[in-house]
Amino acid sequence: MTAQALGHDKQTLISDQTLYKKIKITRGLLLVFHCSTISLFPVDSASTVPHLLPIFHEQEMTETVHESNGNGYLATFVGKNGWFATLCVHSHGLVTIDLQCFEHDDIGQLDKFLNALETKLKVLLNGIITRIKRLPALVRGAEVDRYGPTTDGRLIEYDMDQMVHEEDSAFQNIKIIHSQQYGNILILKDLISMGERDLAYNQAIMGEENYAGKDVLILGGADGGILSEMVKRKPKMVTMLDIDPKVIDLSKKYTRGACGNVLDNLKGDCYQIIVSDCVPVLRKYVQEGKTFDYVFNELTEIPNSREPEEDSAWEFLRHTLDMSVKVLRPSGKYLTQANGEVMTEALRLYEEELEKLSCQVGFSNKVVCVPFFMQQWVFYSVWKK
Repeated sequence: MTAQALGHDKQTLISDQTLYKKIKITRGLLLVFHCSTISLFPVDSASTVPHLLPIFHEQEMTETVHESNGNGYLATFVGKNGWFATLCVHSHGLVTIDLQCFEHDDIGQLDKFLNALETKLKVLLNGIITRIKRLPALVRGAEVDRYGPTTDGRLIEYDMDQMVHEEDSAFQNIKIIHSQQYGNILILKDLISMGERDLAYNQAIMGEENYAGKDVLILGGADGGILSEMVKRKPKMVTMLDIDPKVIDLSKKYTRGACGNVLDNLKGDCYQIIVSDCVPVLRKYVQEGKTFDYVFNELTEIPNSREPEEDSAWEFLRHTLDMSVKVLRPSGKYLTQANGEVMTEALRLYEEELEKLSCQVGFSNKVVCVPFFMQQWVFYSVWKK
């Protein structure tokens, strides 16, 4: 399973782990005031800012005012204690104060400083403030990158607190990061794959199907989550195809809460793991006429768009999807994750691809909240007509 992107915009300075110990972890706190733009008394920086400066000066911070060409007011502040701050008064009625400090700075002193600024601005802007918001701190420079976007670009902060393991295989970067809620997390190519304790994904993709006595094919799935759940349903035989033996090795060592002991051996009473690129194996199955009752796609999510950079992803999806349907038995089903529910265009494009397959198919989908993705996720079931 690969879905949520984690930390796409990495700072070059901290990309090398050897530098972590040389960098102090910083916290960025943001205080936001929304003011009415239709007030008879809009925010006037000339009369507002001078009353705020003494509060900055009390913290031994000196300011530099920047030219804004009549579009409001911008000043940056530097403190002797290592604090940095920006004060922005926007012409359309937004006032922001962004404070950068260090992780181990005195929280009481920080709160006192921000409280003083908030109290003063409430007095100065009395009658025109429509909303005040103090946002939680963003942490920069930590060993573990805990931020990532949802599929539609909203920021998520995870509760990751420790880098358990990281290495590069022949195919991808692999990270195991600990989460307080979900145990160890497997991250492949900076995409969240699975969490030990988040079983909602497995339950969603497997559904309520009766797998007893059935032949099942899993494409991908090196984390062992689906395989572990599947063997409990007493299938006839499960074949799992995954290209990366390193992911299998690290999963059985660090994420046993999800995979149990199914990855300890490449063969079990009702399963076999084939370490191989799935494409030539699928092609061989098609040529031999080998078929399955269920095929699971654990390779990748649906691309977000038709942009040129997504062409190879769509081509791979299209090719594996068509061959997967070909190896389905007449009553069989192809089961896959898709994308976030909000990615309506991506889902529409995927359904267009379903209409272009070499044989006619029917399909249904369902929406399930996957806790670790922190959003509603869409799953598809596809069958031959």
